[in-house]
Amino acid sequence: MSLFSQLFGGGNATQTLLALDIGTEVVKALVFNVDKKQSTGTITGVGKVRQKQGNMQNGAVSDISGVIETAKEAIAKAKEQAQVKKVKKAILGIAGEYVKGTTTTVHYQRVRSEKPIEVSELKNIIRKVQEKAYERIVKQLEYEMGHRIDIRLINAAIVDVRIDGYRITNPIGFKGRDVSIGVFNAYAPMIHLGALESIAQELGIDLLNIAAEPYAVSMSVGFDDVLDFSAIFIDIGGGTTDIAVVRNGGLEGTKMFALGGRAFTKKIAQEFSLRFEEAEKIKIDYALQKLEQNATVQIERALGDDCRVWLSGVELSLGEFSDTSLLPSTVYLCGGGSGLPGIKNALEQTDWFRELPFAKQPEIRFLQPRDVSRIKDNSNILTTPQDVTPMGLAALAIDLANEEKVVANLLRKAMRTVQ
Repeated sequence: MSLFSQLFGGGNATQTLLALDIGTEVVKALVFNVDKKQSTGTITGVGKVRQKQGNMQNGAVSDISGVIETAKEAIAKAKEQAQVKKVKKAILGIAGEYVKGTTTTVHYQRVRSEKPIEVSELKNIIRKVQEKAYERIVKQLEYEMGHRIDIRLINAAIVDVRIDGYRITNPIGFKGRDVSIGVFNAYAPMIHLGALESIAQELGIDLLNIAAEPYAVSMSVGFDDVLDFSAIFIDIGGGTTDIAVVRNGGLEGTKMFALGGRAFTKKIAQEFSLRFEEAEKIKIDYALQKLEQNATVQIERALGDDCRVWLSGVELSLGEFSDTSLLPSTVYLCGGGSGLPGIKNALEQTDWFRELPFAKQPEIRFLQPRDVSRIKDNSNILTTPQDVTPMGLAALAIDLANEEKVVANLLRKAMRTVQ
């Protein structure tokens, strides 16, 4: 149970929920049942439908009606397999280079160190963290875009609490003088959120949340010694690459840049004078090692420059995390684009990491569906790293079904005071 749940409680309803990953290339819909006692989910239906060209651009919706039609088809397939007629509540994923996530830490000294920390005191601290985080993100986006834009908080989680230097999971009831609390916040532009909310309305579903996808992936993976767990997660979608850095069990931040699998498809189409659909098929066959040796070599050469450009985007993104301490030495890949051999080869066979604060050459691994905690796949369809993202959304929805009131009443209430 998370700190938010411990503080404020959660709902008790057992629900059938929907996770909808609206990707640049594919819409993935998962229907799953939540066990309220075990806080686990069981996937009973899966629907995957390819997007039409023009529906999405760099992870953001560019044709609302087109995405709605594709999503309807994916949801219908998932419901048919799950043998359900209606799913009312859903979680949607969001990506894109203007979706920002960062951890903000507030340090303060308590006047009465002998008095136990109470809920009211913690709420006041969180409000101060939210105000500080909001201004930081607004300034960052204003600098990047050249003008101020409207943003909204979409995800929040307490990731680090320390009292007098000791790390704890729940500060309520503890005494002490020096307190520091780190809260991860993810924000997205209102224009992108508005498009997804319009899609949800047309689909007739109630939103549990619109979640930043790298946040969902990194928070859903279950490993031993979670408080000591550190890793870099790289989710390569059709239009964007999403990066999340986790240190000592806490999500430090997320970065996204607009380069994903679609760029590699376009390069194949251009290099060999093919239609986009033909190039996409060849790219998939190449990733699955179904091409003949001669064709494989030609594709590798054609995509070499694009892999190097992509790698520079990873390097620049990770460079923004290097101010505090060493970067984690384990990198987990997921998403449809992660299957391209050139991606893993570029990470393993070049010295891109030498200008970054790694203690050693990072180890590259693939994130698999089995790594997503608390989610069981009864459909037997989700078998590859590209399936991790919608499963991560489903895992996050289990918490949101219980924490909906917390996020809405605490964090968003704090946001209203600074907007």
